[in-house]
Amino acid sequence: MSRHDSPRDRAVFLDRDGTLIEDIGYLDRVDRVEMFPWSIDAVRLLNRAGLRVVVTTNQSGIARGFFTEAIVEEVHRHISSLVARGGAHIDAYYYCPHHPEGKVDGYARRCECRKPGRGLVDRAVSDLGVDPSRSFVVGDRWLDVQLAHAVGARGVLVRTGYGQIEEAQPVPNVTADAVADNLMAAIGWILRNL
Repeated sequence: MSRHDSPRDRAVFLDRDGTLIEDIGYLDRVDRVEMFPWSIDAVRLLNRAGLRVVVTTNQSGIARGFFTEAIVEEVHRHISSLVARGGAHIDAYYYCPHHPEGKVDGYARRCECRKPGRGLVDRAVSDLGVDPSRSFVVGDRWLDVQLAHAVGARGVLVRTGYGQIEEAQPVPNVTADAVADNLMAAIGWILRNL
């Protein structure tokens, strides 16, 4: 198998809140993390298939002053520990701390990393050497599907989190490659369509 054909060139970019974990609003404490019951199994299936698992998440709560980057990083370490206890791993986390209506200096601005901007995926491409055109984006919002389109990946909308609401309110010219009930169903679709 040539390097070009390696599954390690492919990634599944997972949204965090509403896709990998329950969306409880602004997640400002580790003890509020609630994994969906299928999430660890879904990540393990991706690991076994040799695909990179990369979490990409907008965290405007930093710009809004609700929590700090240190909290986001602590939450990600906690998620990794939960996933590791289930025999799986997440390769990397990328988050956008910005928002144009933020209140915190340095974070209150427009940026390329806020989804559906492609900045988070571009960083993963640089750091991990993945090929976005051979990758997938999974999330509970149309902006995740728009991110997939922006980087040339395939996009899957899940019905967890805000997904059912989003599905009922289509965005013009934005179509998911698949709509799945949850992350496990999305991963099943991905593995069938590699």
